[in-house]
Amino acid sequence: MSGDTINFGNYIGIVILVAVAGVICAAMVGLSWILGPKKNTPYKSSPYECGVQPSGDSHERFPIKFYLVAILFILFDIEIVFLWGWMATYKWESPETMQFMYLEFLSYMSTWVLGYAYALHVGAVNWDETTALHPAKLGEAAADEEAA
Repeated sequence: MSGDTINFGNYIGIVILVAVAGVICAAMVGLSWILGPKKNTPYKSSPYECGVQPSGDSHERFPIKFYLVAILFILFDIEIVFLWGWMATYKWESPETMQFMYLEFLSYMSTWVLGYAYALHVGAVNWDETTALHPAKLGEAAADEEAA
């Protein structure tokens, strides 16, 4: 181990990049503090809501639907991340690897489609609270509709 040396010259580009990013960040924060508004008025301190007067308390609970939609959005993003890598390398692979990649793609997409179908089934994207049903009550609601 005593004969091994690390050549730090290979990392000089990364060090310069980090230094430039740090200078830019410091300049942006410093300039916004120097050039920013100094006199606080009620108008400047009010929250921005597209010109609509804010209503309600800022500590209200959000319906769970907001979080379910956020999770579905993240799933779409993760899907694109996986598919982008697959698409970028697929056409340059050997036929055996292409076949394996295609089978993996099918298994991934079938899992994703099943998850999306489940989200639709339980009403994760149904925003109307009056008609949204809990999965356990779906059978009861269908029986009530048939009886009526």
